[in-house]
Amino acid sequence: MSASTEPKVRILVAKPGLDGHDRGAKVVARALRDAGFEVVYTGLHQTPEMIANAAVQEDVDGVGLSIMSGAHNTLFPAVMGALKDKGATDVVVFGGGIIPDDDLAKLKEAGVKGIFTPGTRLEEIIAWVKENVRPRA
Repeated sequence: MSASTEPKVRILVAKPGLDGHDRGAKVVARALRDAGFEVVYTGLHQTPEMIANAAVQEDVDGVGLSIMSGAHNTLFPAVMGALKDKGATDVVVFGGGIIPDDDLAKLKEAGVKGIFTPGTRLEEIIAWVKENVRPRA
């Protein structure tokens, strides 16, 4: 296939929990879209089950989570579990937000493939997605 006929990577950007700060998620979603990815943004206040349902319904290749509330140790694994329950274990999960360095290893052990903290350049996130998320068969 030529580059123009290859399927686009589909990314779901989601805001789990009660966190109402969505500027970063919207900026990342737009940057990914502008870089050529197909992007679906779920909006605020999504439960892990809602995110997993949307990921399956939209047939995405990756899910990007944005959490600023400090609930990452609960919500990231809950989304991972909800995706597993839906049989979507091949969806790459990555995320960012206010995440202390001490929590990074635990999240990666839970299956979160990439974690981006404040100050990460958009170009770095885009490059990571290009390298790590592929269209699912």
